[in-house]
Amino acid sequence: MMNARRSPGTGPTGRFFGPGELRLAVLALIAEQPGHGYQVMSRLADRFNGTYEPSAGSIYPTLQLLEDEGLVRVEPVDGRKVHHVTDEGRRVAEEHAAEIERLWGRAASRGEWGMFREPEAAEIIGPALRLVKAAVKTLAHSHGDPRVIERIQEIFVDARHRIEDLRRQV
Repeated sequence: MMNARRSPGTGPTGRFFGPGELRLAVLALIAEQPGHGYQVMSRLADRFNGTYEPSAGSIYPTLQLLEDEGLVRVEPVDGRKVHHVTDEGRRVAEEHAAEIERLWGRAASRGEWGMFREPEAAEIIGPALRLVKAAVKTLAHSHGDPRVIERIQEIFVDARHRIEDLRRQV
């Protein structure tokens, strides 16, 4: 039987972070620049271009964990707890640099979908979805005829090129 559970970052309903990944992401952000909890939350949300909004309920316990592990230290500034990476924290971040880069790659990929949250996108999403629906119906009616598949792909590629040409003109 196939496992129905999604792996981290695999889709809109799947959890983005796997075990320990949020900890690494927060550590990496603090290694880049010290910050208090809200700043860390904002910088993490920025990495996702609005498609992921971290909650205080996930960030503050993670900051506390990093402090307990000696990977960050806290300095009070203007009544706020500003987190700074320690030497050990920097070592851990460097040790996991490849994993952190994969996280940021997933964030960038997911962030690309943030454009669909823009009000202007609503004007074209409906027609685009109707186009895809028509293509899928035609494909189903053709019983998977390779010539139909090829022709639908050609239509989509042509449409994309025409739209990209329009973008270059504006």
